[in-house]
Amino acid sequence: MAHPRRFLTVIFACVACLAARAEPVRVVSQTVGTDELLLAVATPEQIAALSHLSRDPVFSGVAREAAAYPAIGHGDAETILRYRPTLVLFSDYSRAELVEQVRRAGVPVVVFDRYLTLEDAYANLRRLAAALGDPAAVARAETVIADCRARLARLQERLAGATPVRVIAPSTYGVIAGAGTTFQDICDHAGAENLATTLGRLQGHDTPPGEAMLLWPVETVVLGGSNLDEALAPYLKLPPYAHFPAVRKRRVALLDAWALGCVTHLRVHAYEQLARQLHPGRFRDPVP
Repeated sequence: MAHPRRFLTVIFACVACLAARAEPVRVVSQTVGTDELLLAVATPEQIAALSHLSRDPVFSGVAREAAAYPAIGHGDAETILRYRPTLVLFSDYSRAELVEQVRRAGVPVVVFDRYLTLEDAYANLRRLAAALGDPAAVARAETVIADCRARLARLQERLAGATPVRVIAPSTYGVIAGAGTTFQDICDHAGAENLATTLGRLQGHDTPPGEAMLLWPVETVVLGGSNLDEALAPYLKLPPYAHFPAVRKRRVALLDAWALGCVTHLRVHAYEQLARQLHPGRFRDPVP
């Protein structure tokens, strides 16, 4: 019988040999959310291509960083496979037939379907890191999570005892964000009361209740964009929002457009950005 130590040495040598022969990781990301996850945990050489919106600052929280990588256009299977991926990242709102085409080509895929909370974002970071099969990616994911938790703890300390500001996040698409949305999650962490949830009893992105909304005591309207005048302009003539004093008097909290709908760990930026505008007095002094 072979000596145990010699046997282990042979095994380790075989594993090292197989690892050396393994195909390099090449990941293609098909959505902005997966772009943000991938850039957080992967090394540059592991990123083959990002989504067609990855460089657009209206939608992407990593637009500047994403500019260093190829983009896949609108993400048809042929374009994705052109990058010879060893892994492709999708979301559950990706086209089902596209996901299936990539699978049929023999390429592993990961489909993310949890977005509503920061804990979901943490789970997605860990899931992706595990899929990369790289211990360093796992460590990077944990570093990102630890940083988010530290930022959130500091924010909670700032907002301790603050009275929530009553807000809504209107849309020109005929819906408004209620419970179970990323906007509700932002409100939950930024010292805000989402009236679409508490008074409107709305779930998800639902049709606003029209004239009944005129009774809502909206203190601040939350919009996405980089220019207040441009962000507010559509609502000055759009009922029922045009009748809100908060709209007419320009009581607006303006978030980066991408942050308002962020589905990843980067949403902590939205928490901080909204909290600073709703509770400015809480941010004048350093945290004790």
